[in-house]
Amino acid sequence: MSKRKDAGERISEAEHAIMEVLWDSSPASAAEVCDAVCAKRDWSIPTVKTLLSRLVQKEAVGTTPQGRKFLYHPLIERSDYVGGESRRLVDRLFGGRAAPLFAQLAESEALTDDDLAEIEALLREMRK
Repeated sequence: MSKRKDAGERISEAEHAIMEVLWDSSPASAAEVCDAVCAKRDWSIPTVKTLLSRLVQKEAVGTTPQGRKFLYHPLIERSDYVGGESRRLVDRLFGGRAAPLFAQLAESEALTDDDLAEIEALLREMRK
């Protein structure tokens, strides 16, 4: 798999659903991607092909010809994408600081005891 740091353009929620399929199982044909998402989202194969085409234009997905069809594979790693989106969220909503994000989650009771334990363990590990 080719490695890119970040997609050139933002990935929409619908495109993200396609990326999840490709991150989990690639290379994949448009029909295989459709098998994974079309029923859940009430999409058709033309919709999947349109989204794949957009992702190729954004340089988030690459293609390999196989006979009369293409196989698609991600050009960005899931972890790079998640990291970039997380950073954008913190920058946009919390002025670039993570602490207010955690405060907001705690105030809205969105953090479970397991979440808090994981965060505490991560913080301990980072301080080593």
